[in-house]
Amino acid sequence: MLGVIVATLFISLIANIFLKKFALPTIIGYIFTGTTISYLFDLHSVVNNQQLKDVAEFGIVFLMFTIGLEFSVKHLKEMKYEVFVVGSLQILITTFVIFIISFFLFGLDKYSALVISMAVAMSSTAIILKTFNETGEINKQYGKNALGILIMQDIAVIPVLIIIGVISSKASNLESVASGIIFGVAILLVSLYIIGKYLLEPFFTQIVKTHSDELFIGSILFLAIGASYGAHALGFSYSLGAFIAGMLIAETKYKHQAEADLIPFRDLLLGVFFVTVGMQIKFNIIFEYAHLIIFLLLSIMLIKFIIIFLIAKMSKDNNRRTTLKTAFSLIQIGEFALAILELARAYSLVQPPYGQVMIITIVISMILTPFILKNLSAIADFFIKEEGIESEEKLYSPSISEHVVILGYGEFGQSIAEKLKSYEEFYIIIENNIDRYQLATLNKEPVIYGNAANREILKKANIDKAKKIIVAIDNTKKLHLVCQILQKIVHYDKVIVKVHSIKEKNSLVELGLKHIIVENEETTRAIAQFI
Repeated sequence: MLGVIVATLFISLIANIFLKKFALPTIIGYIFTGTTISYLFDLHSVVNNQQLKDVAEFGIVFLMFTIGLEFSVKHLKEMKYEVFVVGSLQILITTFVIFIISFFLFGLDKYSALVISMAVAMSSTAIILKTFNETGEINKQYGKNALGILIMQDIAVIPVLIIIGVISSKASNLESVASGIIFGVAILLVSLYIIGKYLLEPFFTQIVKTHSDELFIGSILFLAIGASYGAHALGFSYSLGAFIAGMLIAETKYKHQAEADLIPFRDLLLGVFFVTVGMQIKFNIIFEYAHLIIFLLLSIMLIKFIIIFLIAKMSKDNNRRTTLKTAFSLIQIGEFALAILELARAYSLVQPPYGQVMIITIVISMILTPFILKNLSAIADFFIKEEGIESEEKLYSPSISEHVVILGYGEFGQSIAEKLKSYEEFYIIIENNIDRYQLATLNKEPVIYGNAANREILKKANIDKAKKIIVAIDNTKKLHLVCQILQKIVHYDKVIVKVHSIKEKNSLVELGLKHIIVENEETTRAIAQFI
C-alpha cells in the first residue's frame, strides 16, 4: 500500500508539473494519475472501497465549506432566484427530458431510466467551483448563476437518495419518508440556528485567546467535519452540512482565517477525489462501447446546454454572453452522478453494461470540463461577436484597487492608519491578534482578521492590486516570513517595512526589498537634532 501511495504522489507531481507548463488545470493530472495507478497496481476494485470513497468525498465537503464561507445567510437570500428558481427548473426539466429519451428511445425500464436521468441532471460541483474560485470567476454573474444551480443540485441530493431508496424497497412508503425528512430538516435548522446565533462567536473567541494556531485549525476541522456528519446522520449529504456550517462562520469575524487554514486540506482531499475518478476509467469498456459513449456524451451535453441556456435566459440580469457562459459551465455530468449510479447498482436498479457505459461517459465529461471552463471567453467570442467582451461580467462582489494594505495594528500600524485617514486614502488592515482586531473594530477601521503570513489572507485584501503594502509587524520572525511571501506576490517597490535594527534591515535587503525604515536609525537621527 505504501508503494501505491508513493507512486501516486510521484505520478501526480510529474503530471501536474507538465500540465502547468501549458497552463492546464491540475484536475486533469489527478484523473490521469488515478487511471495510471489503477492499471499499474490493478486497483479497479479498490475504487469501490467505502473508506476510500469517504476520504475522497471530504474533498468536496471542504470545498463546499469554503464556498459557504463566501456566502453568508444574507448572501444566500440575495441568490434565492438562482438557487430555488433556476436551480430547481434545471434539475426537473433535465430529469424529465432524459427520462423520456431513456425510456422511449433506448427502451430502458422506468426505474433505470429514472435513476440515469437524475444522475445526468447533476453537474460537477468539485471542478466548476474549484476552477472558478482559482480564477475569480465565482464573483462574476455567470459564476453566480453556476453556483446557484450547484447549490440546488446539492440540496436535491436528499430527494434523489430518498427516491432511490423508495423504488428499491417495497417496505418503504412515501408517508414515512416524508415525515422523516420533515423531522430531519427541523432538527438540522434548529440546531444550526442555536449554534450559529449563540455558541459560535464565543467558542471562537476562547480558541483565539489561547494564541494557538493548532487549536484554531483543529476547531475549524471539527466544525466542518462535525456539521457534515450531523447532516449525514439526519439523511442529508455531507457537503450540504459543510456548506451551511461555512455560511454560519461567514457571519463571524473569523471567516477569512478559517478559509485560509482549511484550503490545504481541501486541495489535498480534492486531489484524492479526482484520483478516484480516474481509477474508474476502464479502457476495455471505452473500446467496446466507443460509439455509444461518444453519442451519449455529445447528446447529453447538447441537451443540458439547451435546457440551461433557455432557463438562464429568463433572468433579466443575464445577457447573451452571461447566459452562454452559464450553460457551457454546467454541461458536464457531475461527481454525484457516480454515487447515484453506484447506489443504484447496489440495488440492482441499473444493469452492468448501462452502468459502466454511463460511468465512462460521466468521467470523460468531467475531463473535458476544465478545458471548457478555461476557454469560456473564447467560446463566447466565437458565438457572440457584437457584444463587448466584458459586458456580461458584472462582479458579484466589489473589487478594490489602488489602496494601501497595513499588515499589523500595533502602535505603528495605528499611527499609519490615522495618517492615511487624514489624507483620505483608502486602506485595509490585516491583524490576527484578537485584542488589536477588536480595537480596530471599535475604531471602525476596515480590518480583516487573519494571519498576514498566509497567502490566502493577503488575497482577501486584494494585495496584488494595492499601491502600497506597509508591514507594521513587531515580531521579527513573522515579519521576515511575511516579507518572503510578499516577495512572491507583489513588486518589491510596493512594500514598505519598519524594523528595529540594522541587522534586521540587512536580512530584508537580501530579499530585494528597498523601502526599509530602521526604527533605531530614525530615533538616533531625531535625538541628534537636539545635540
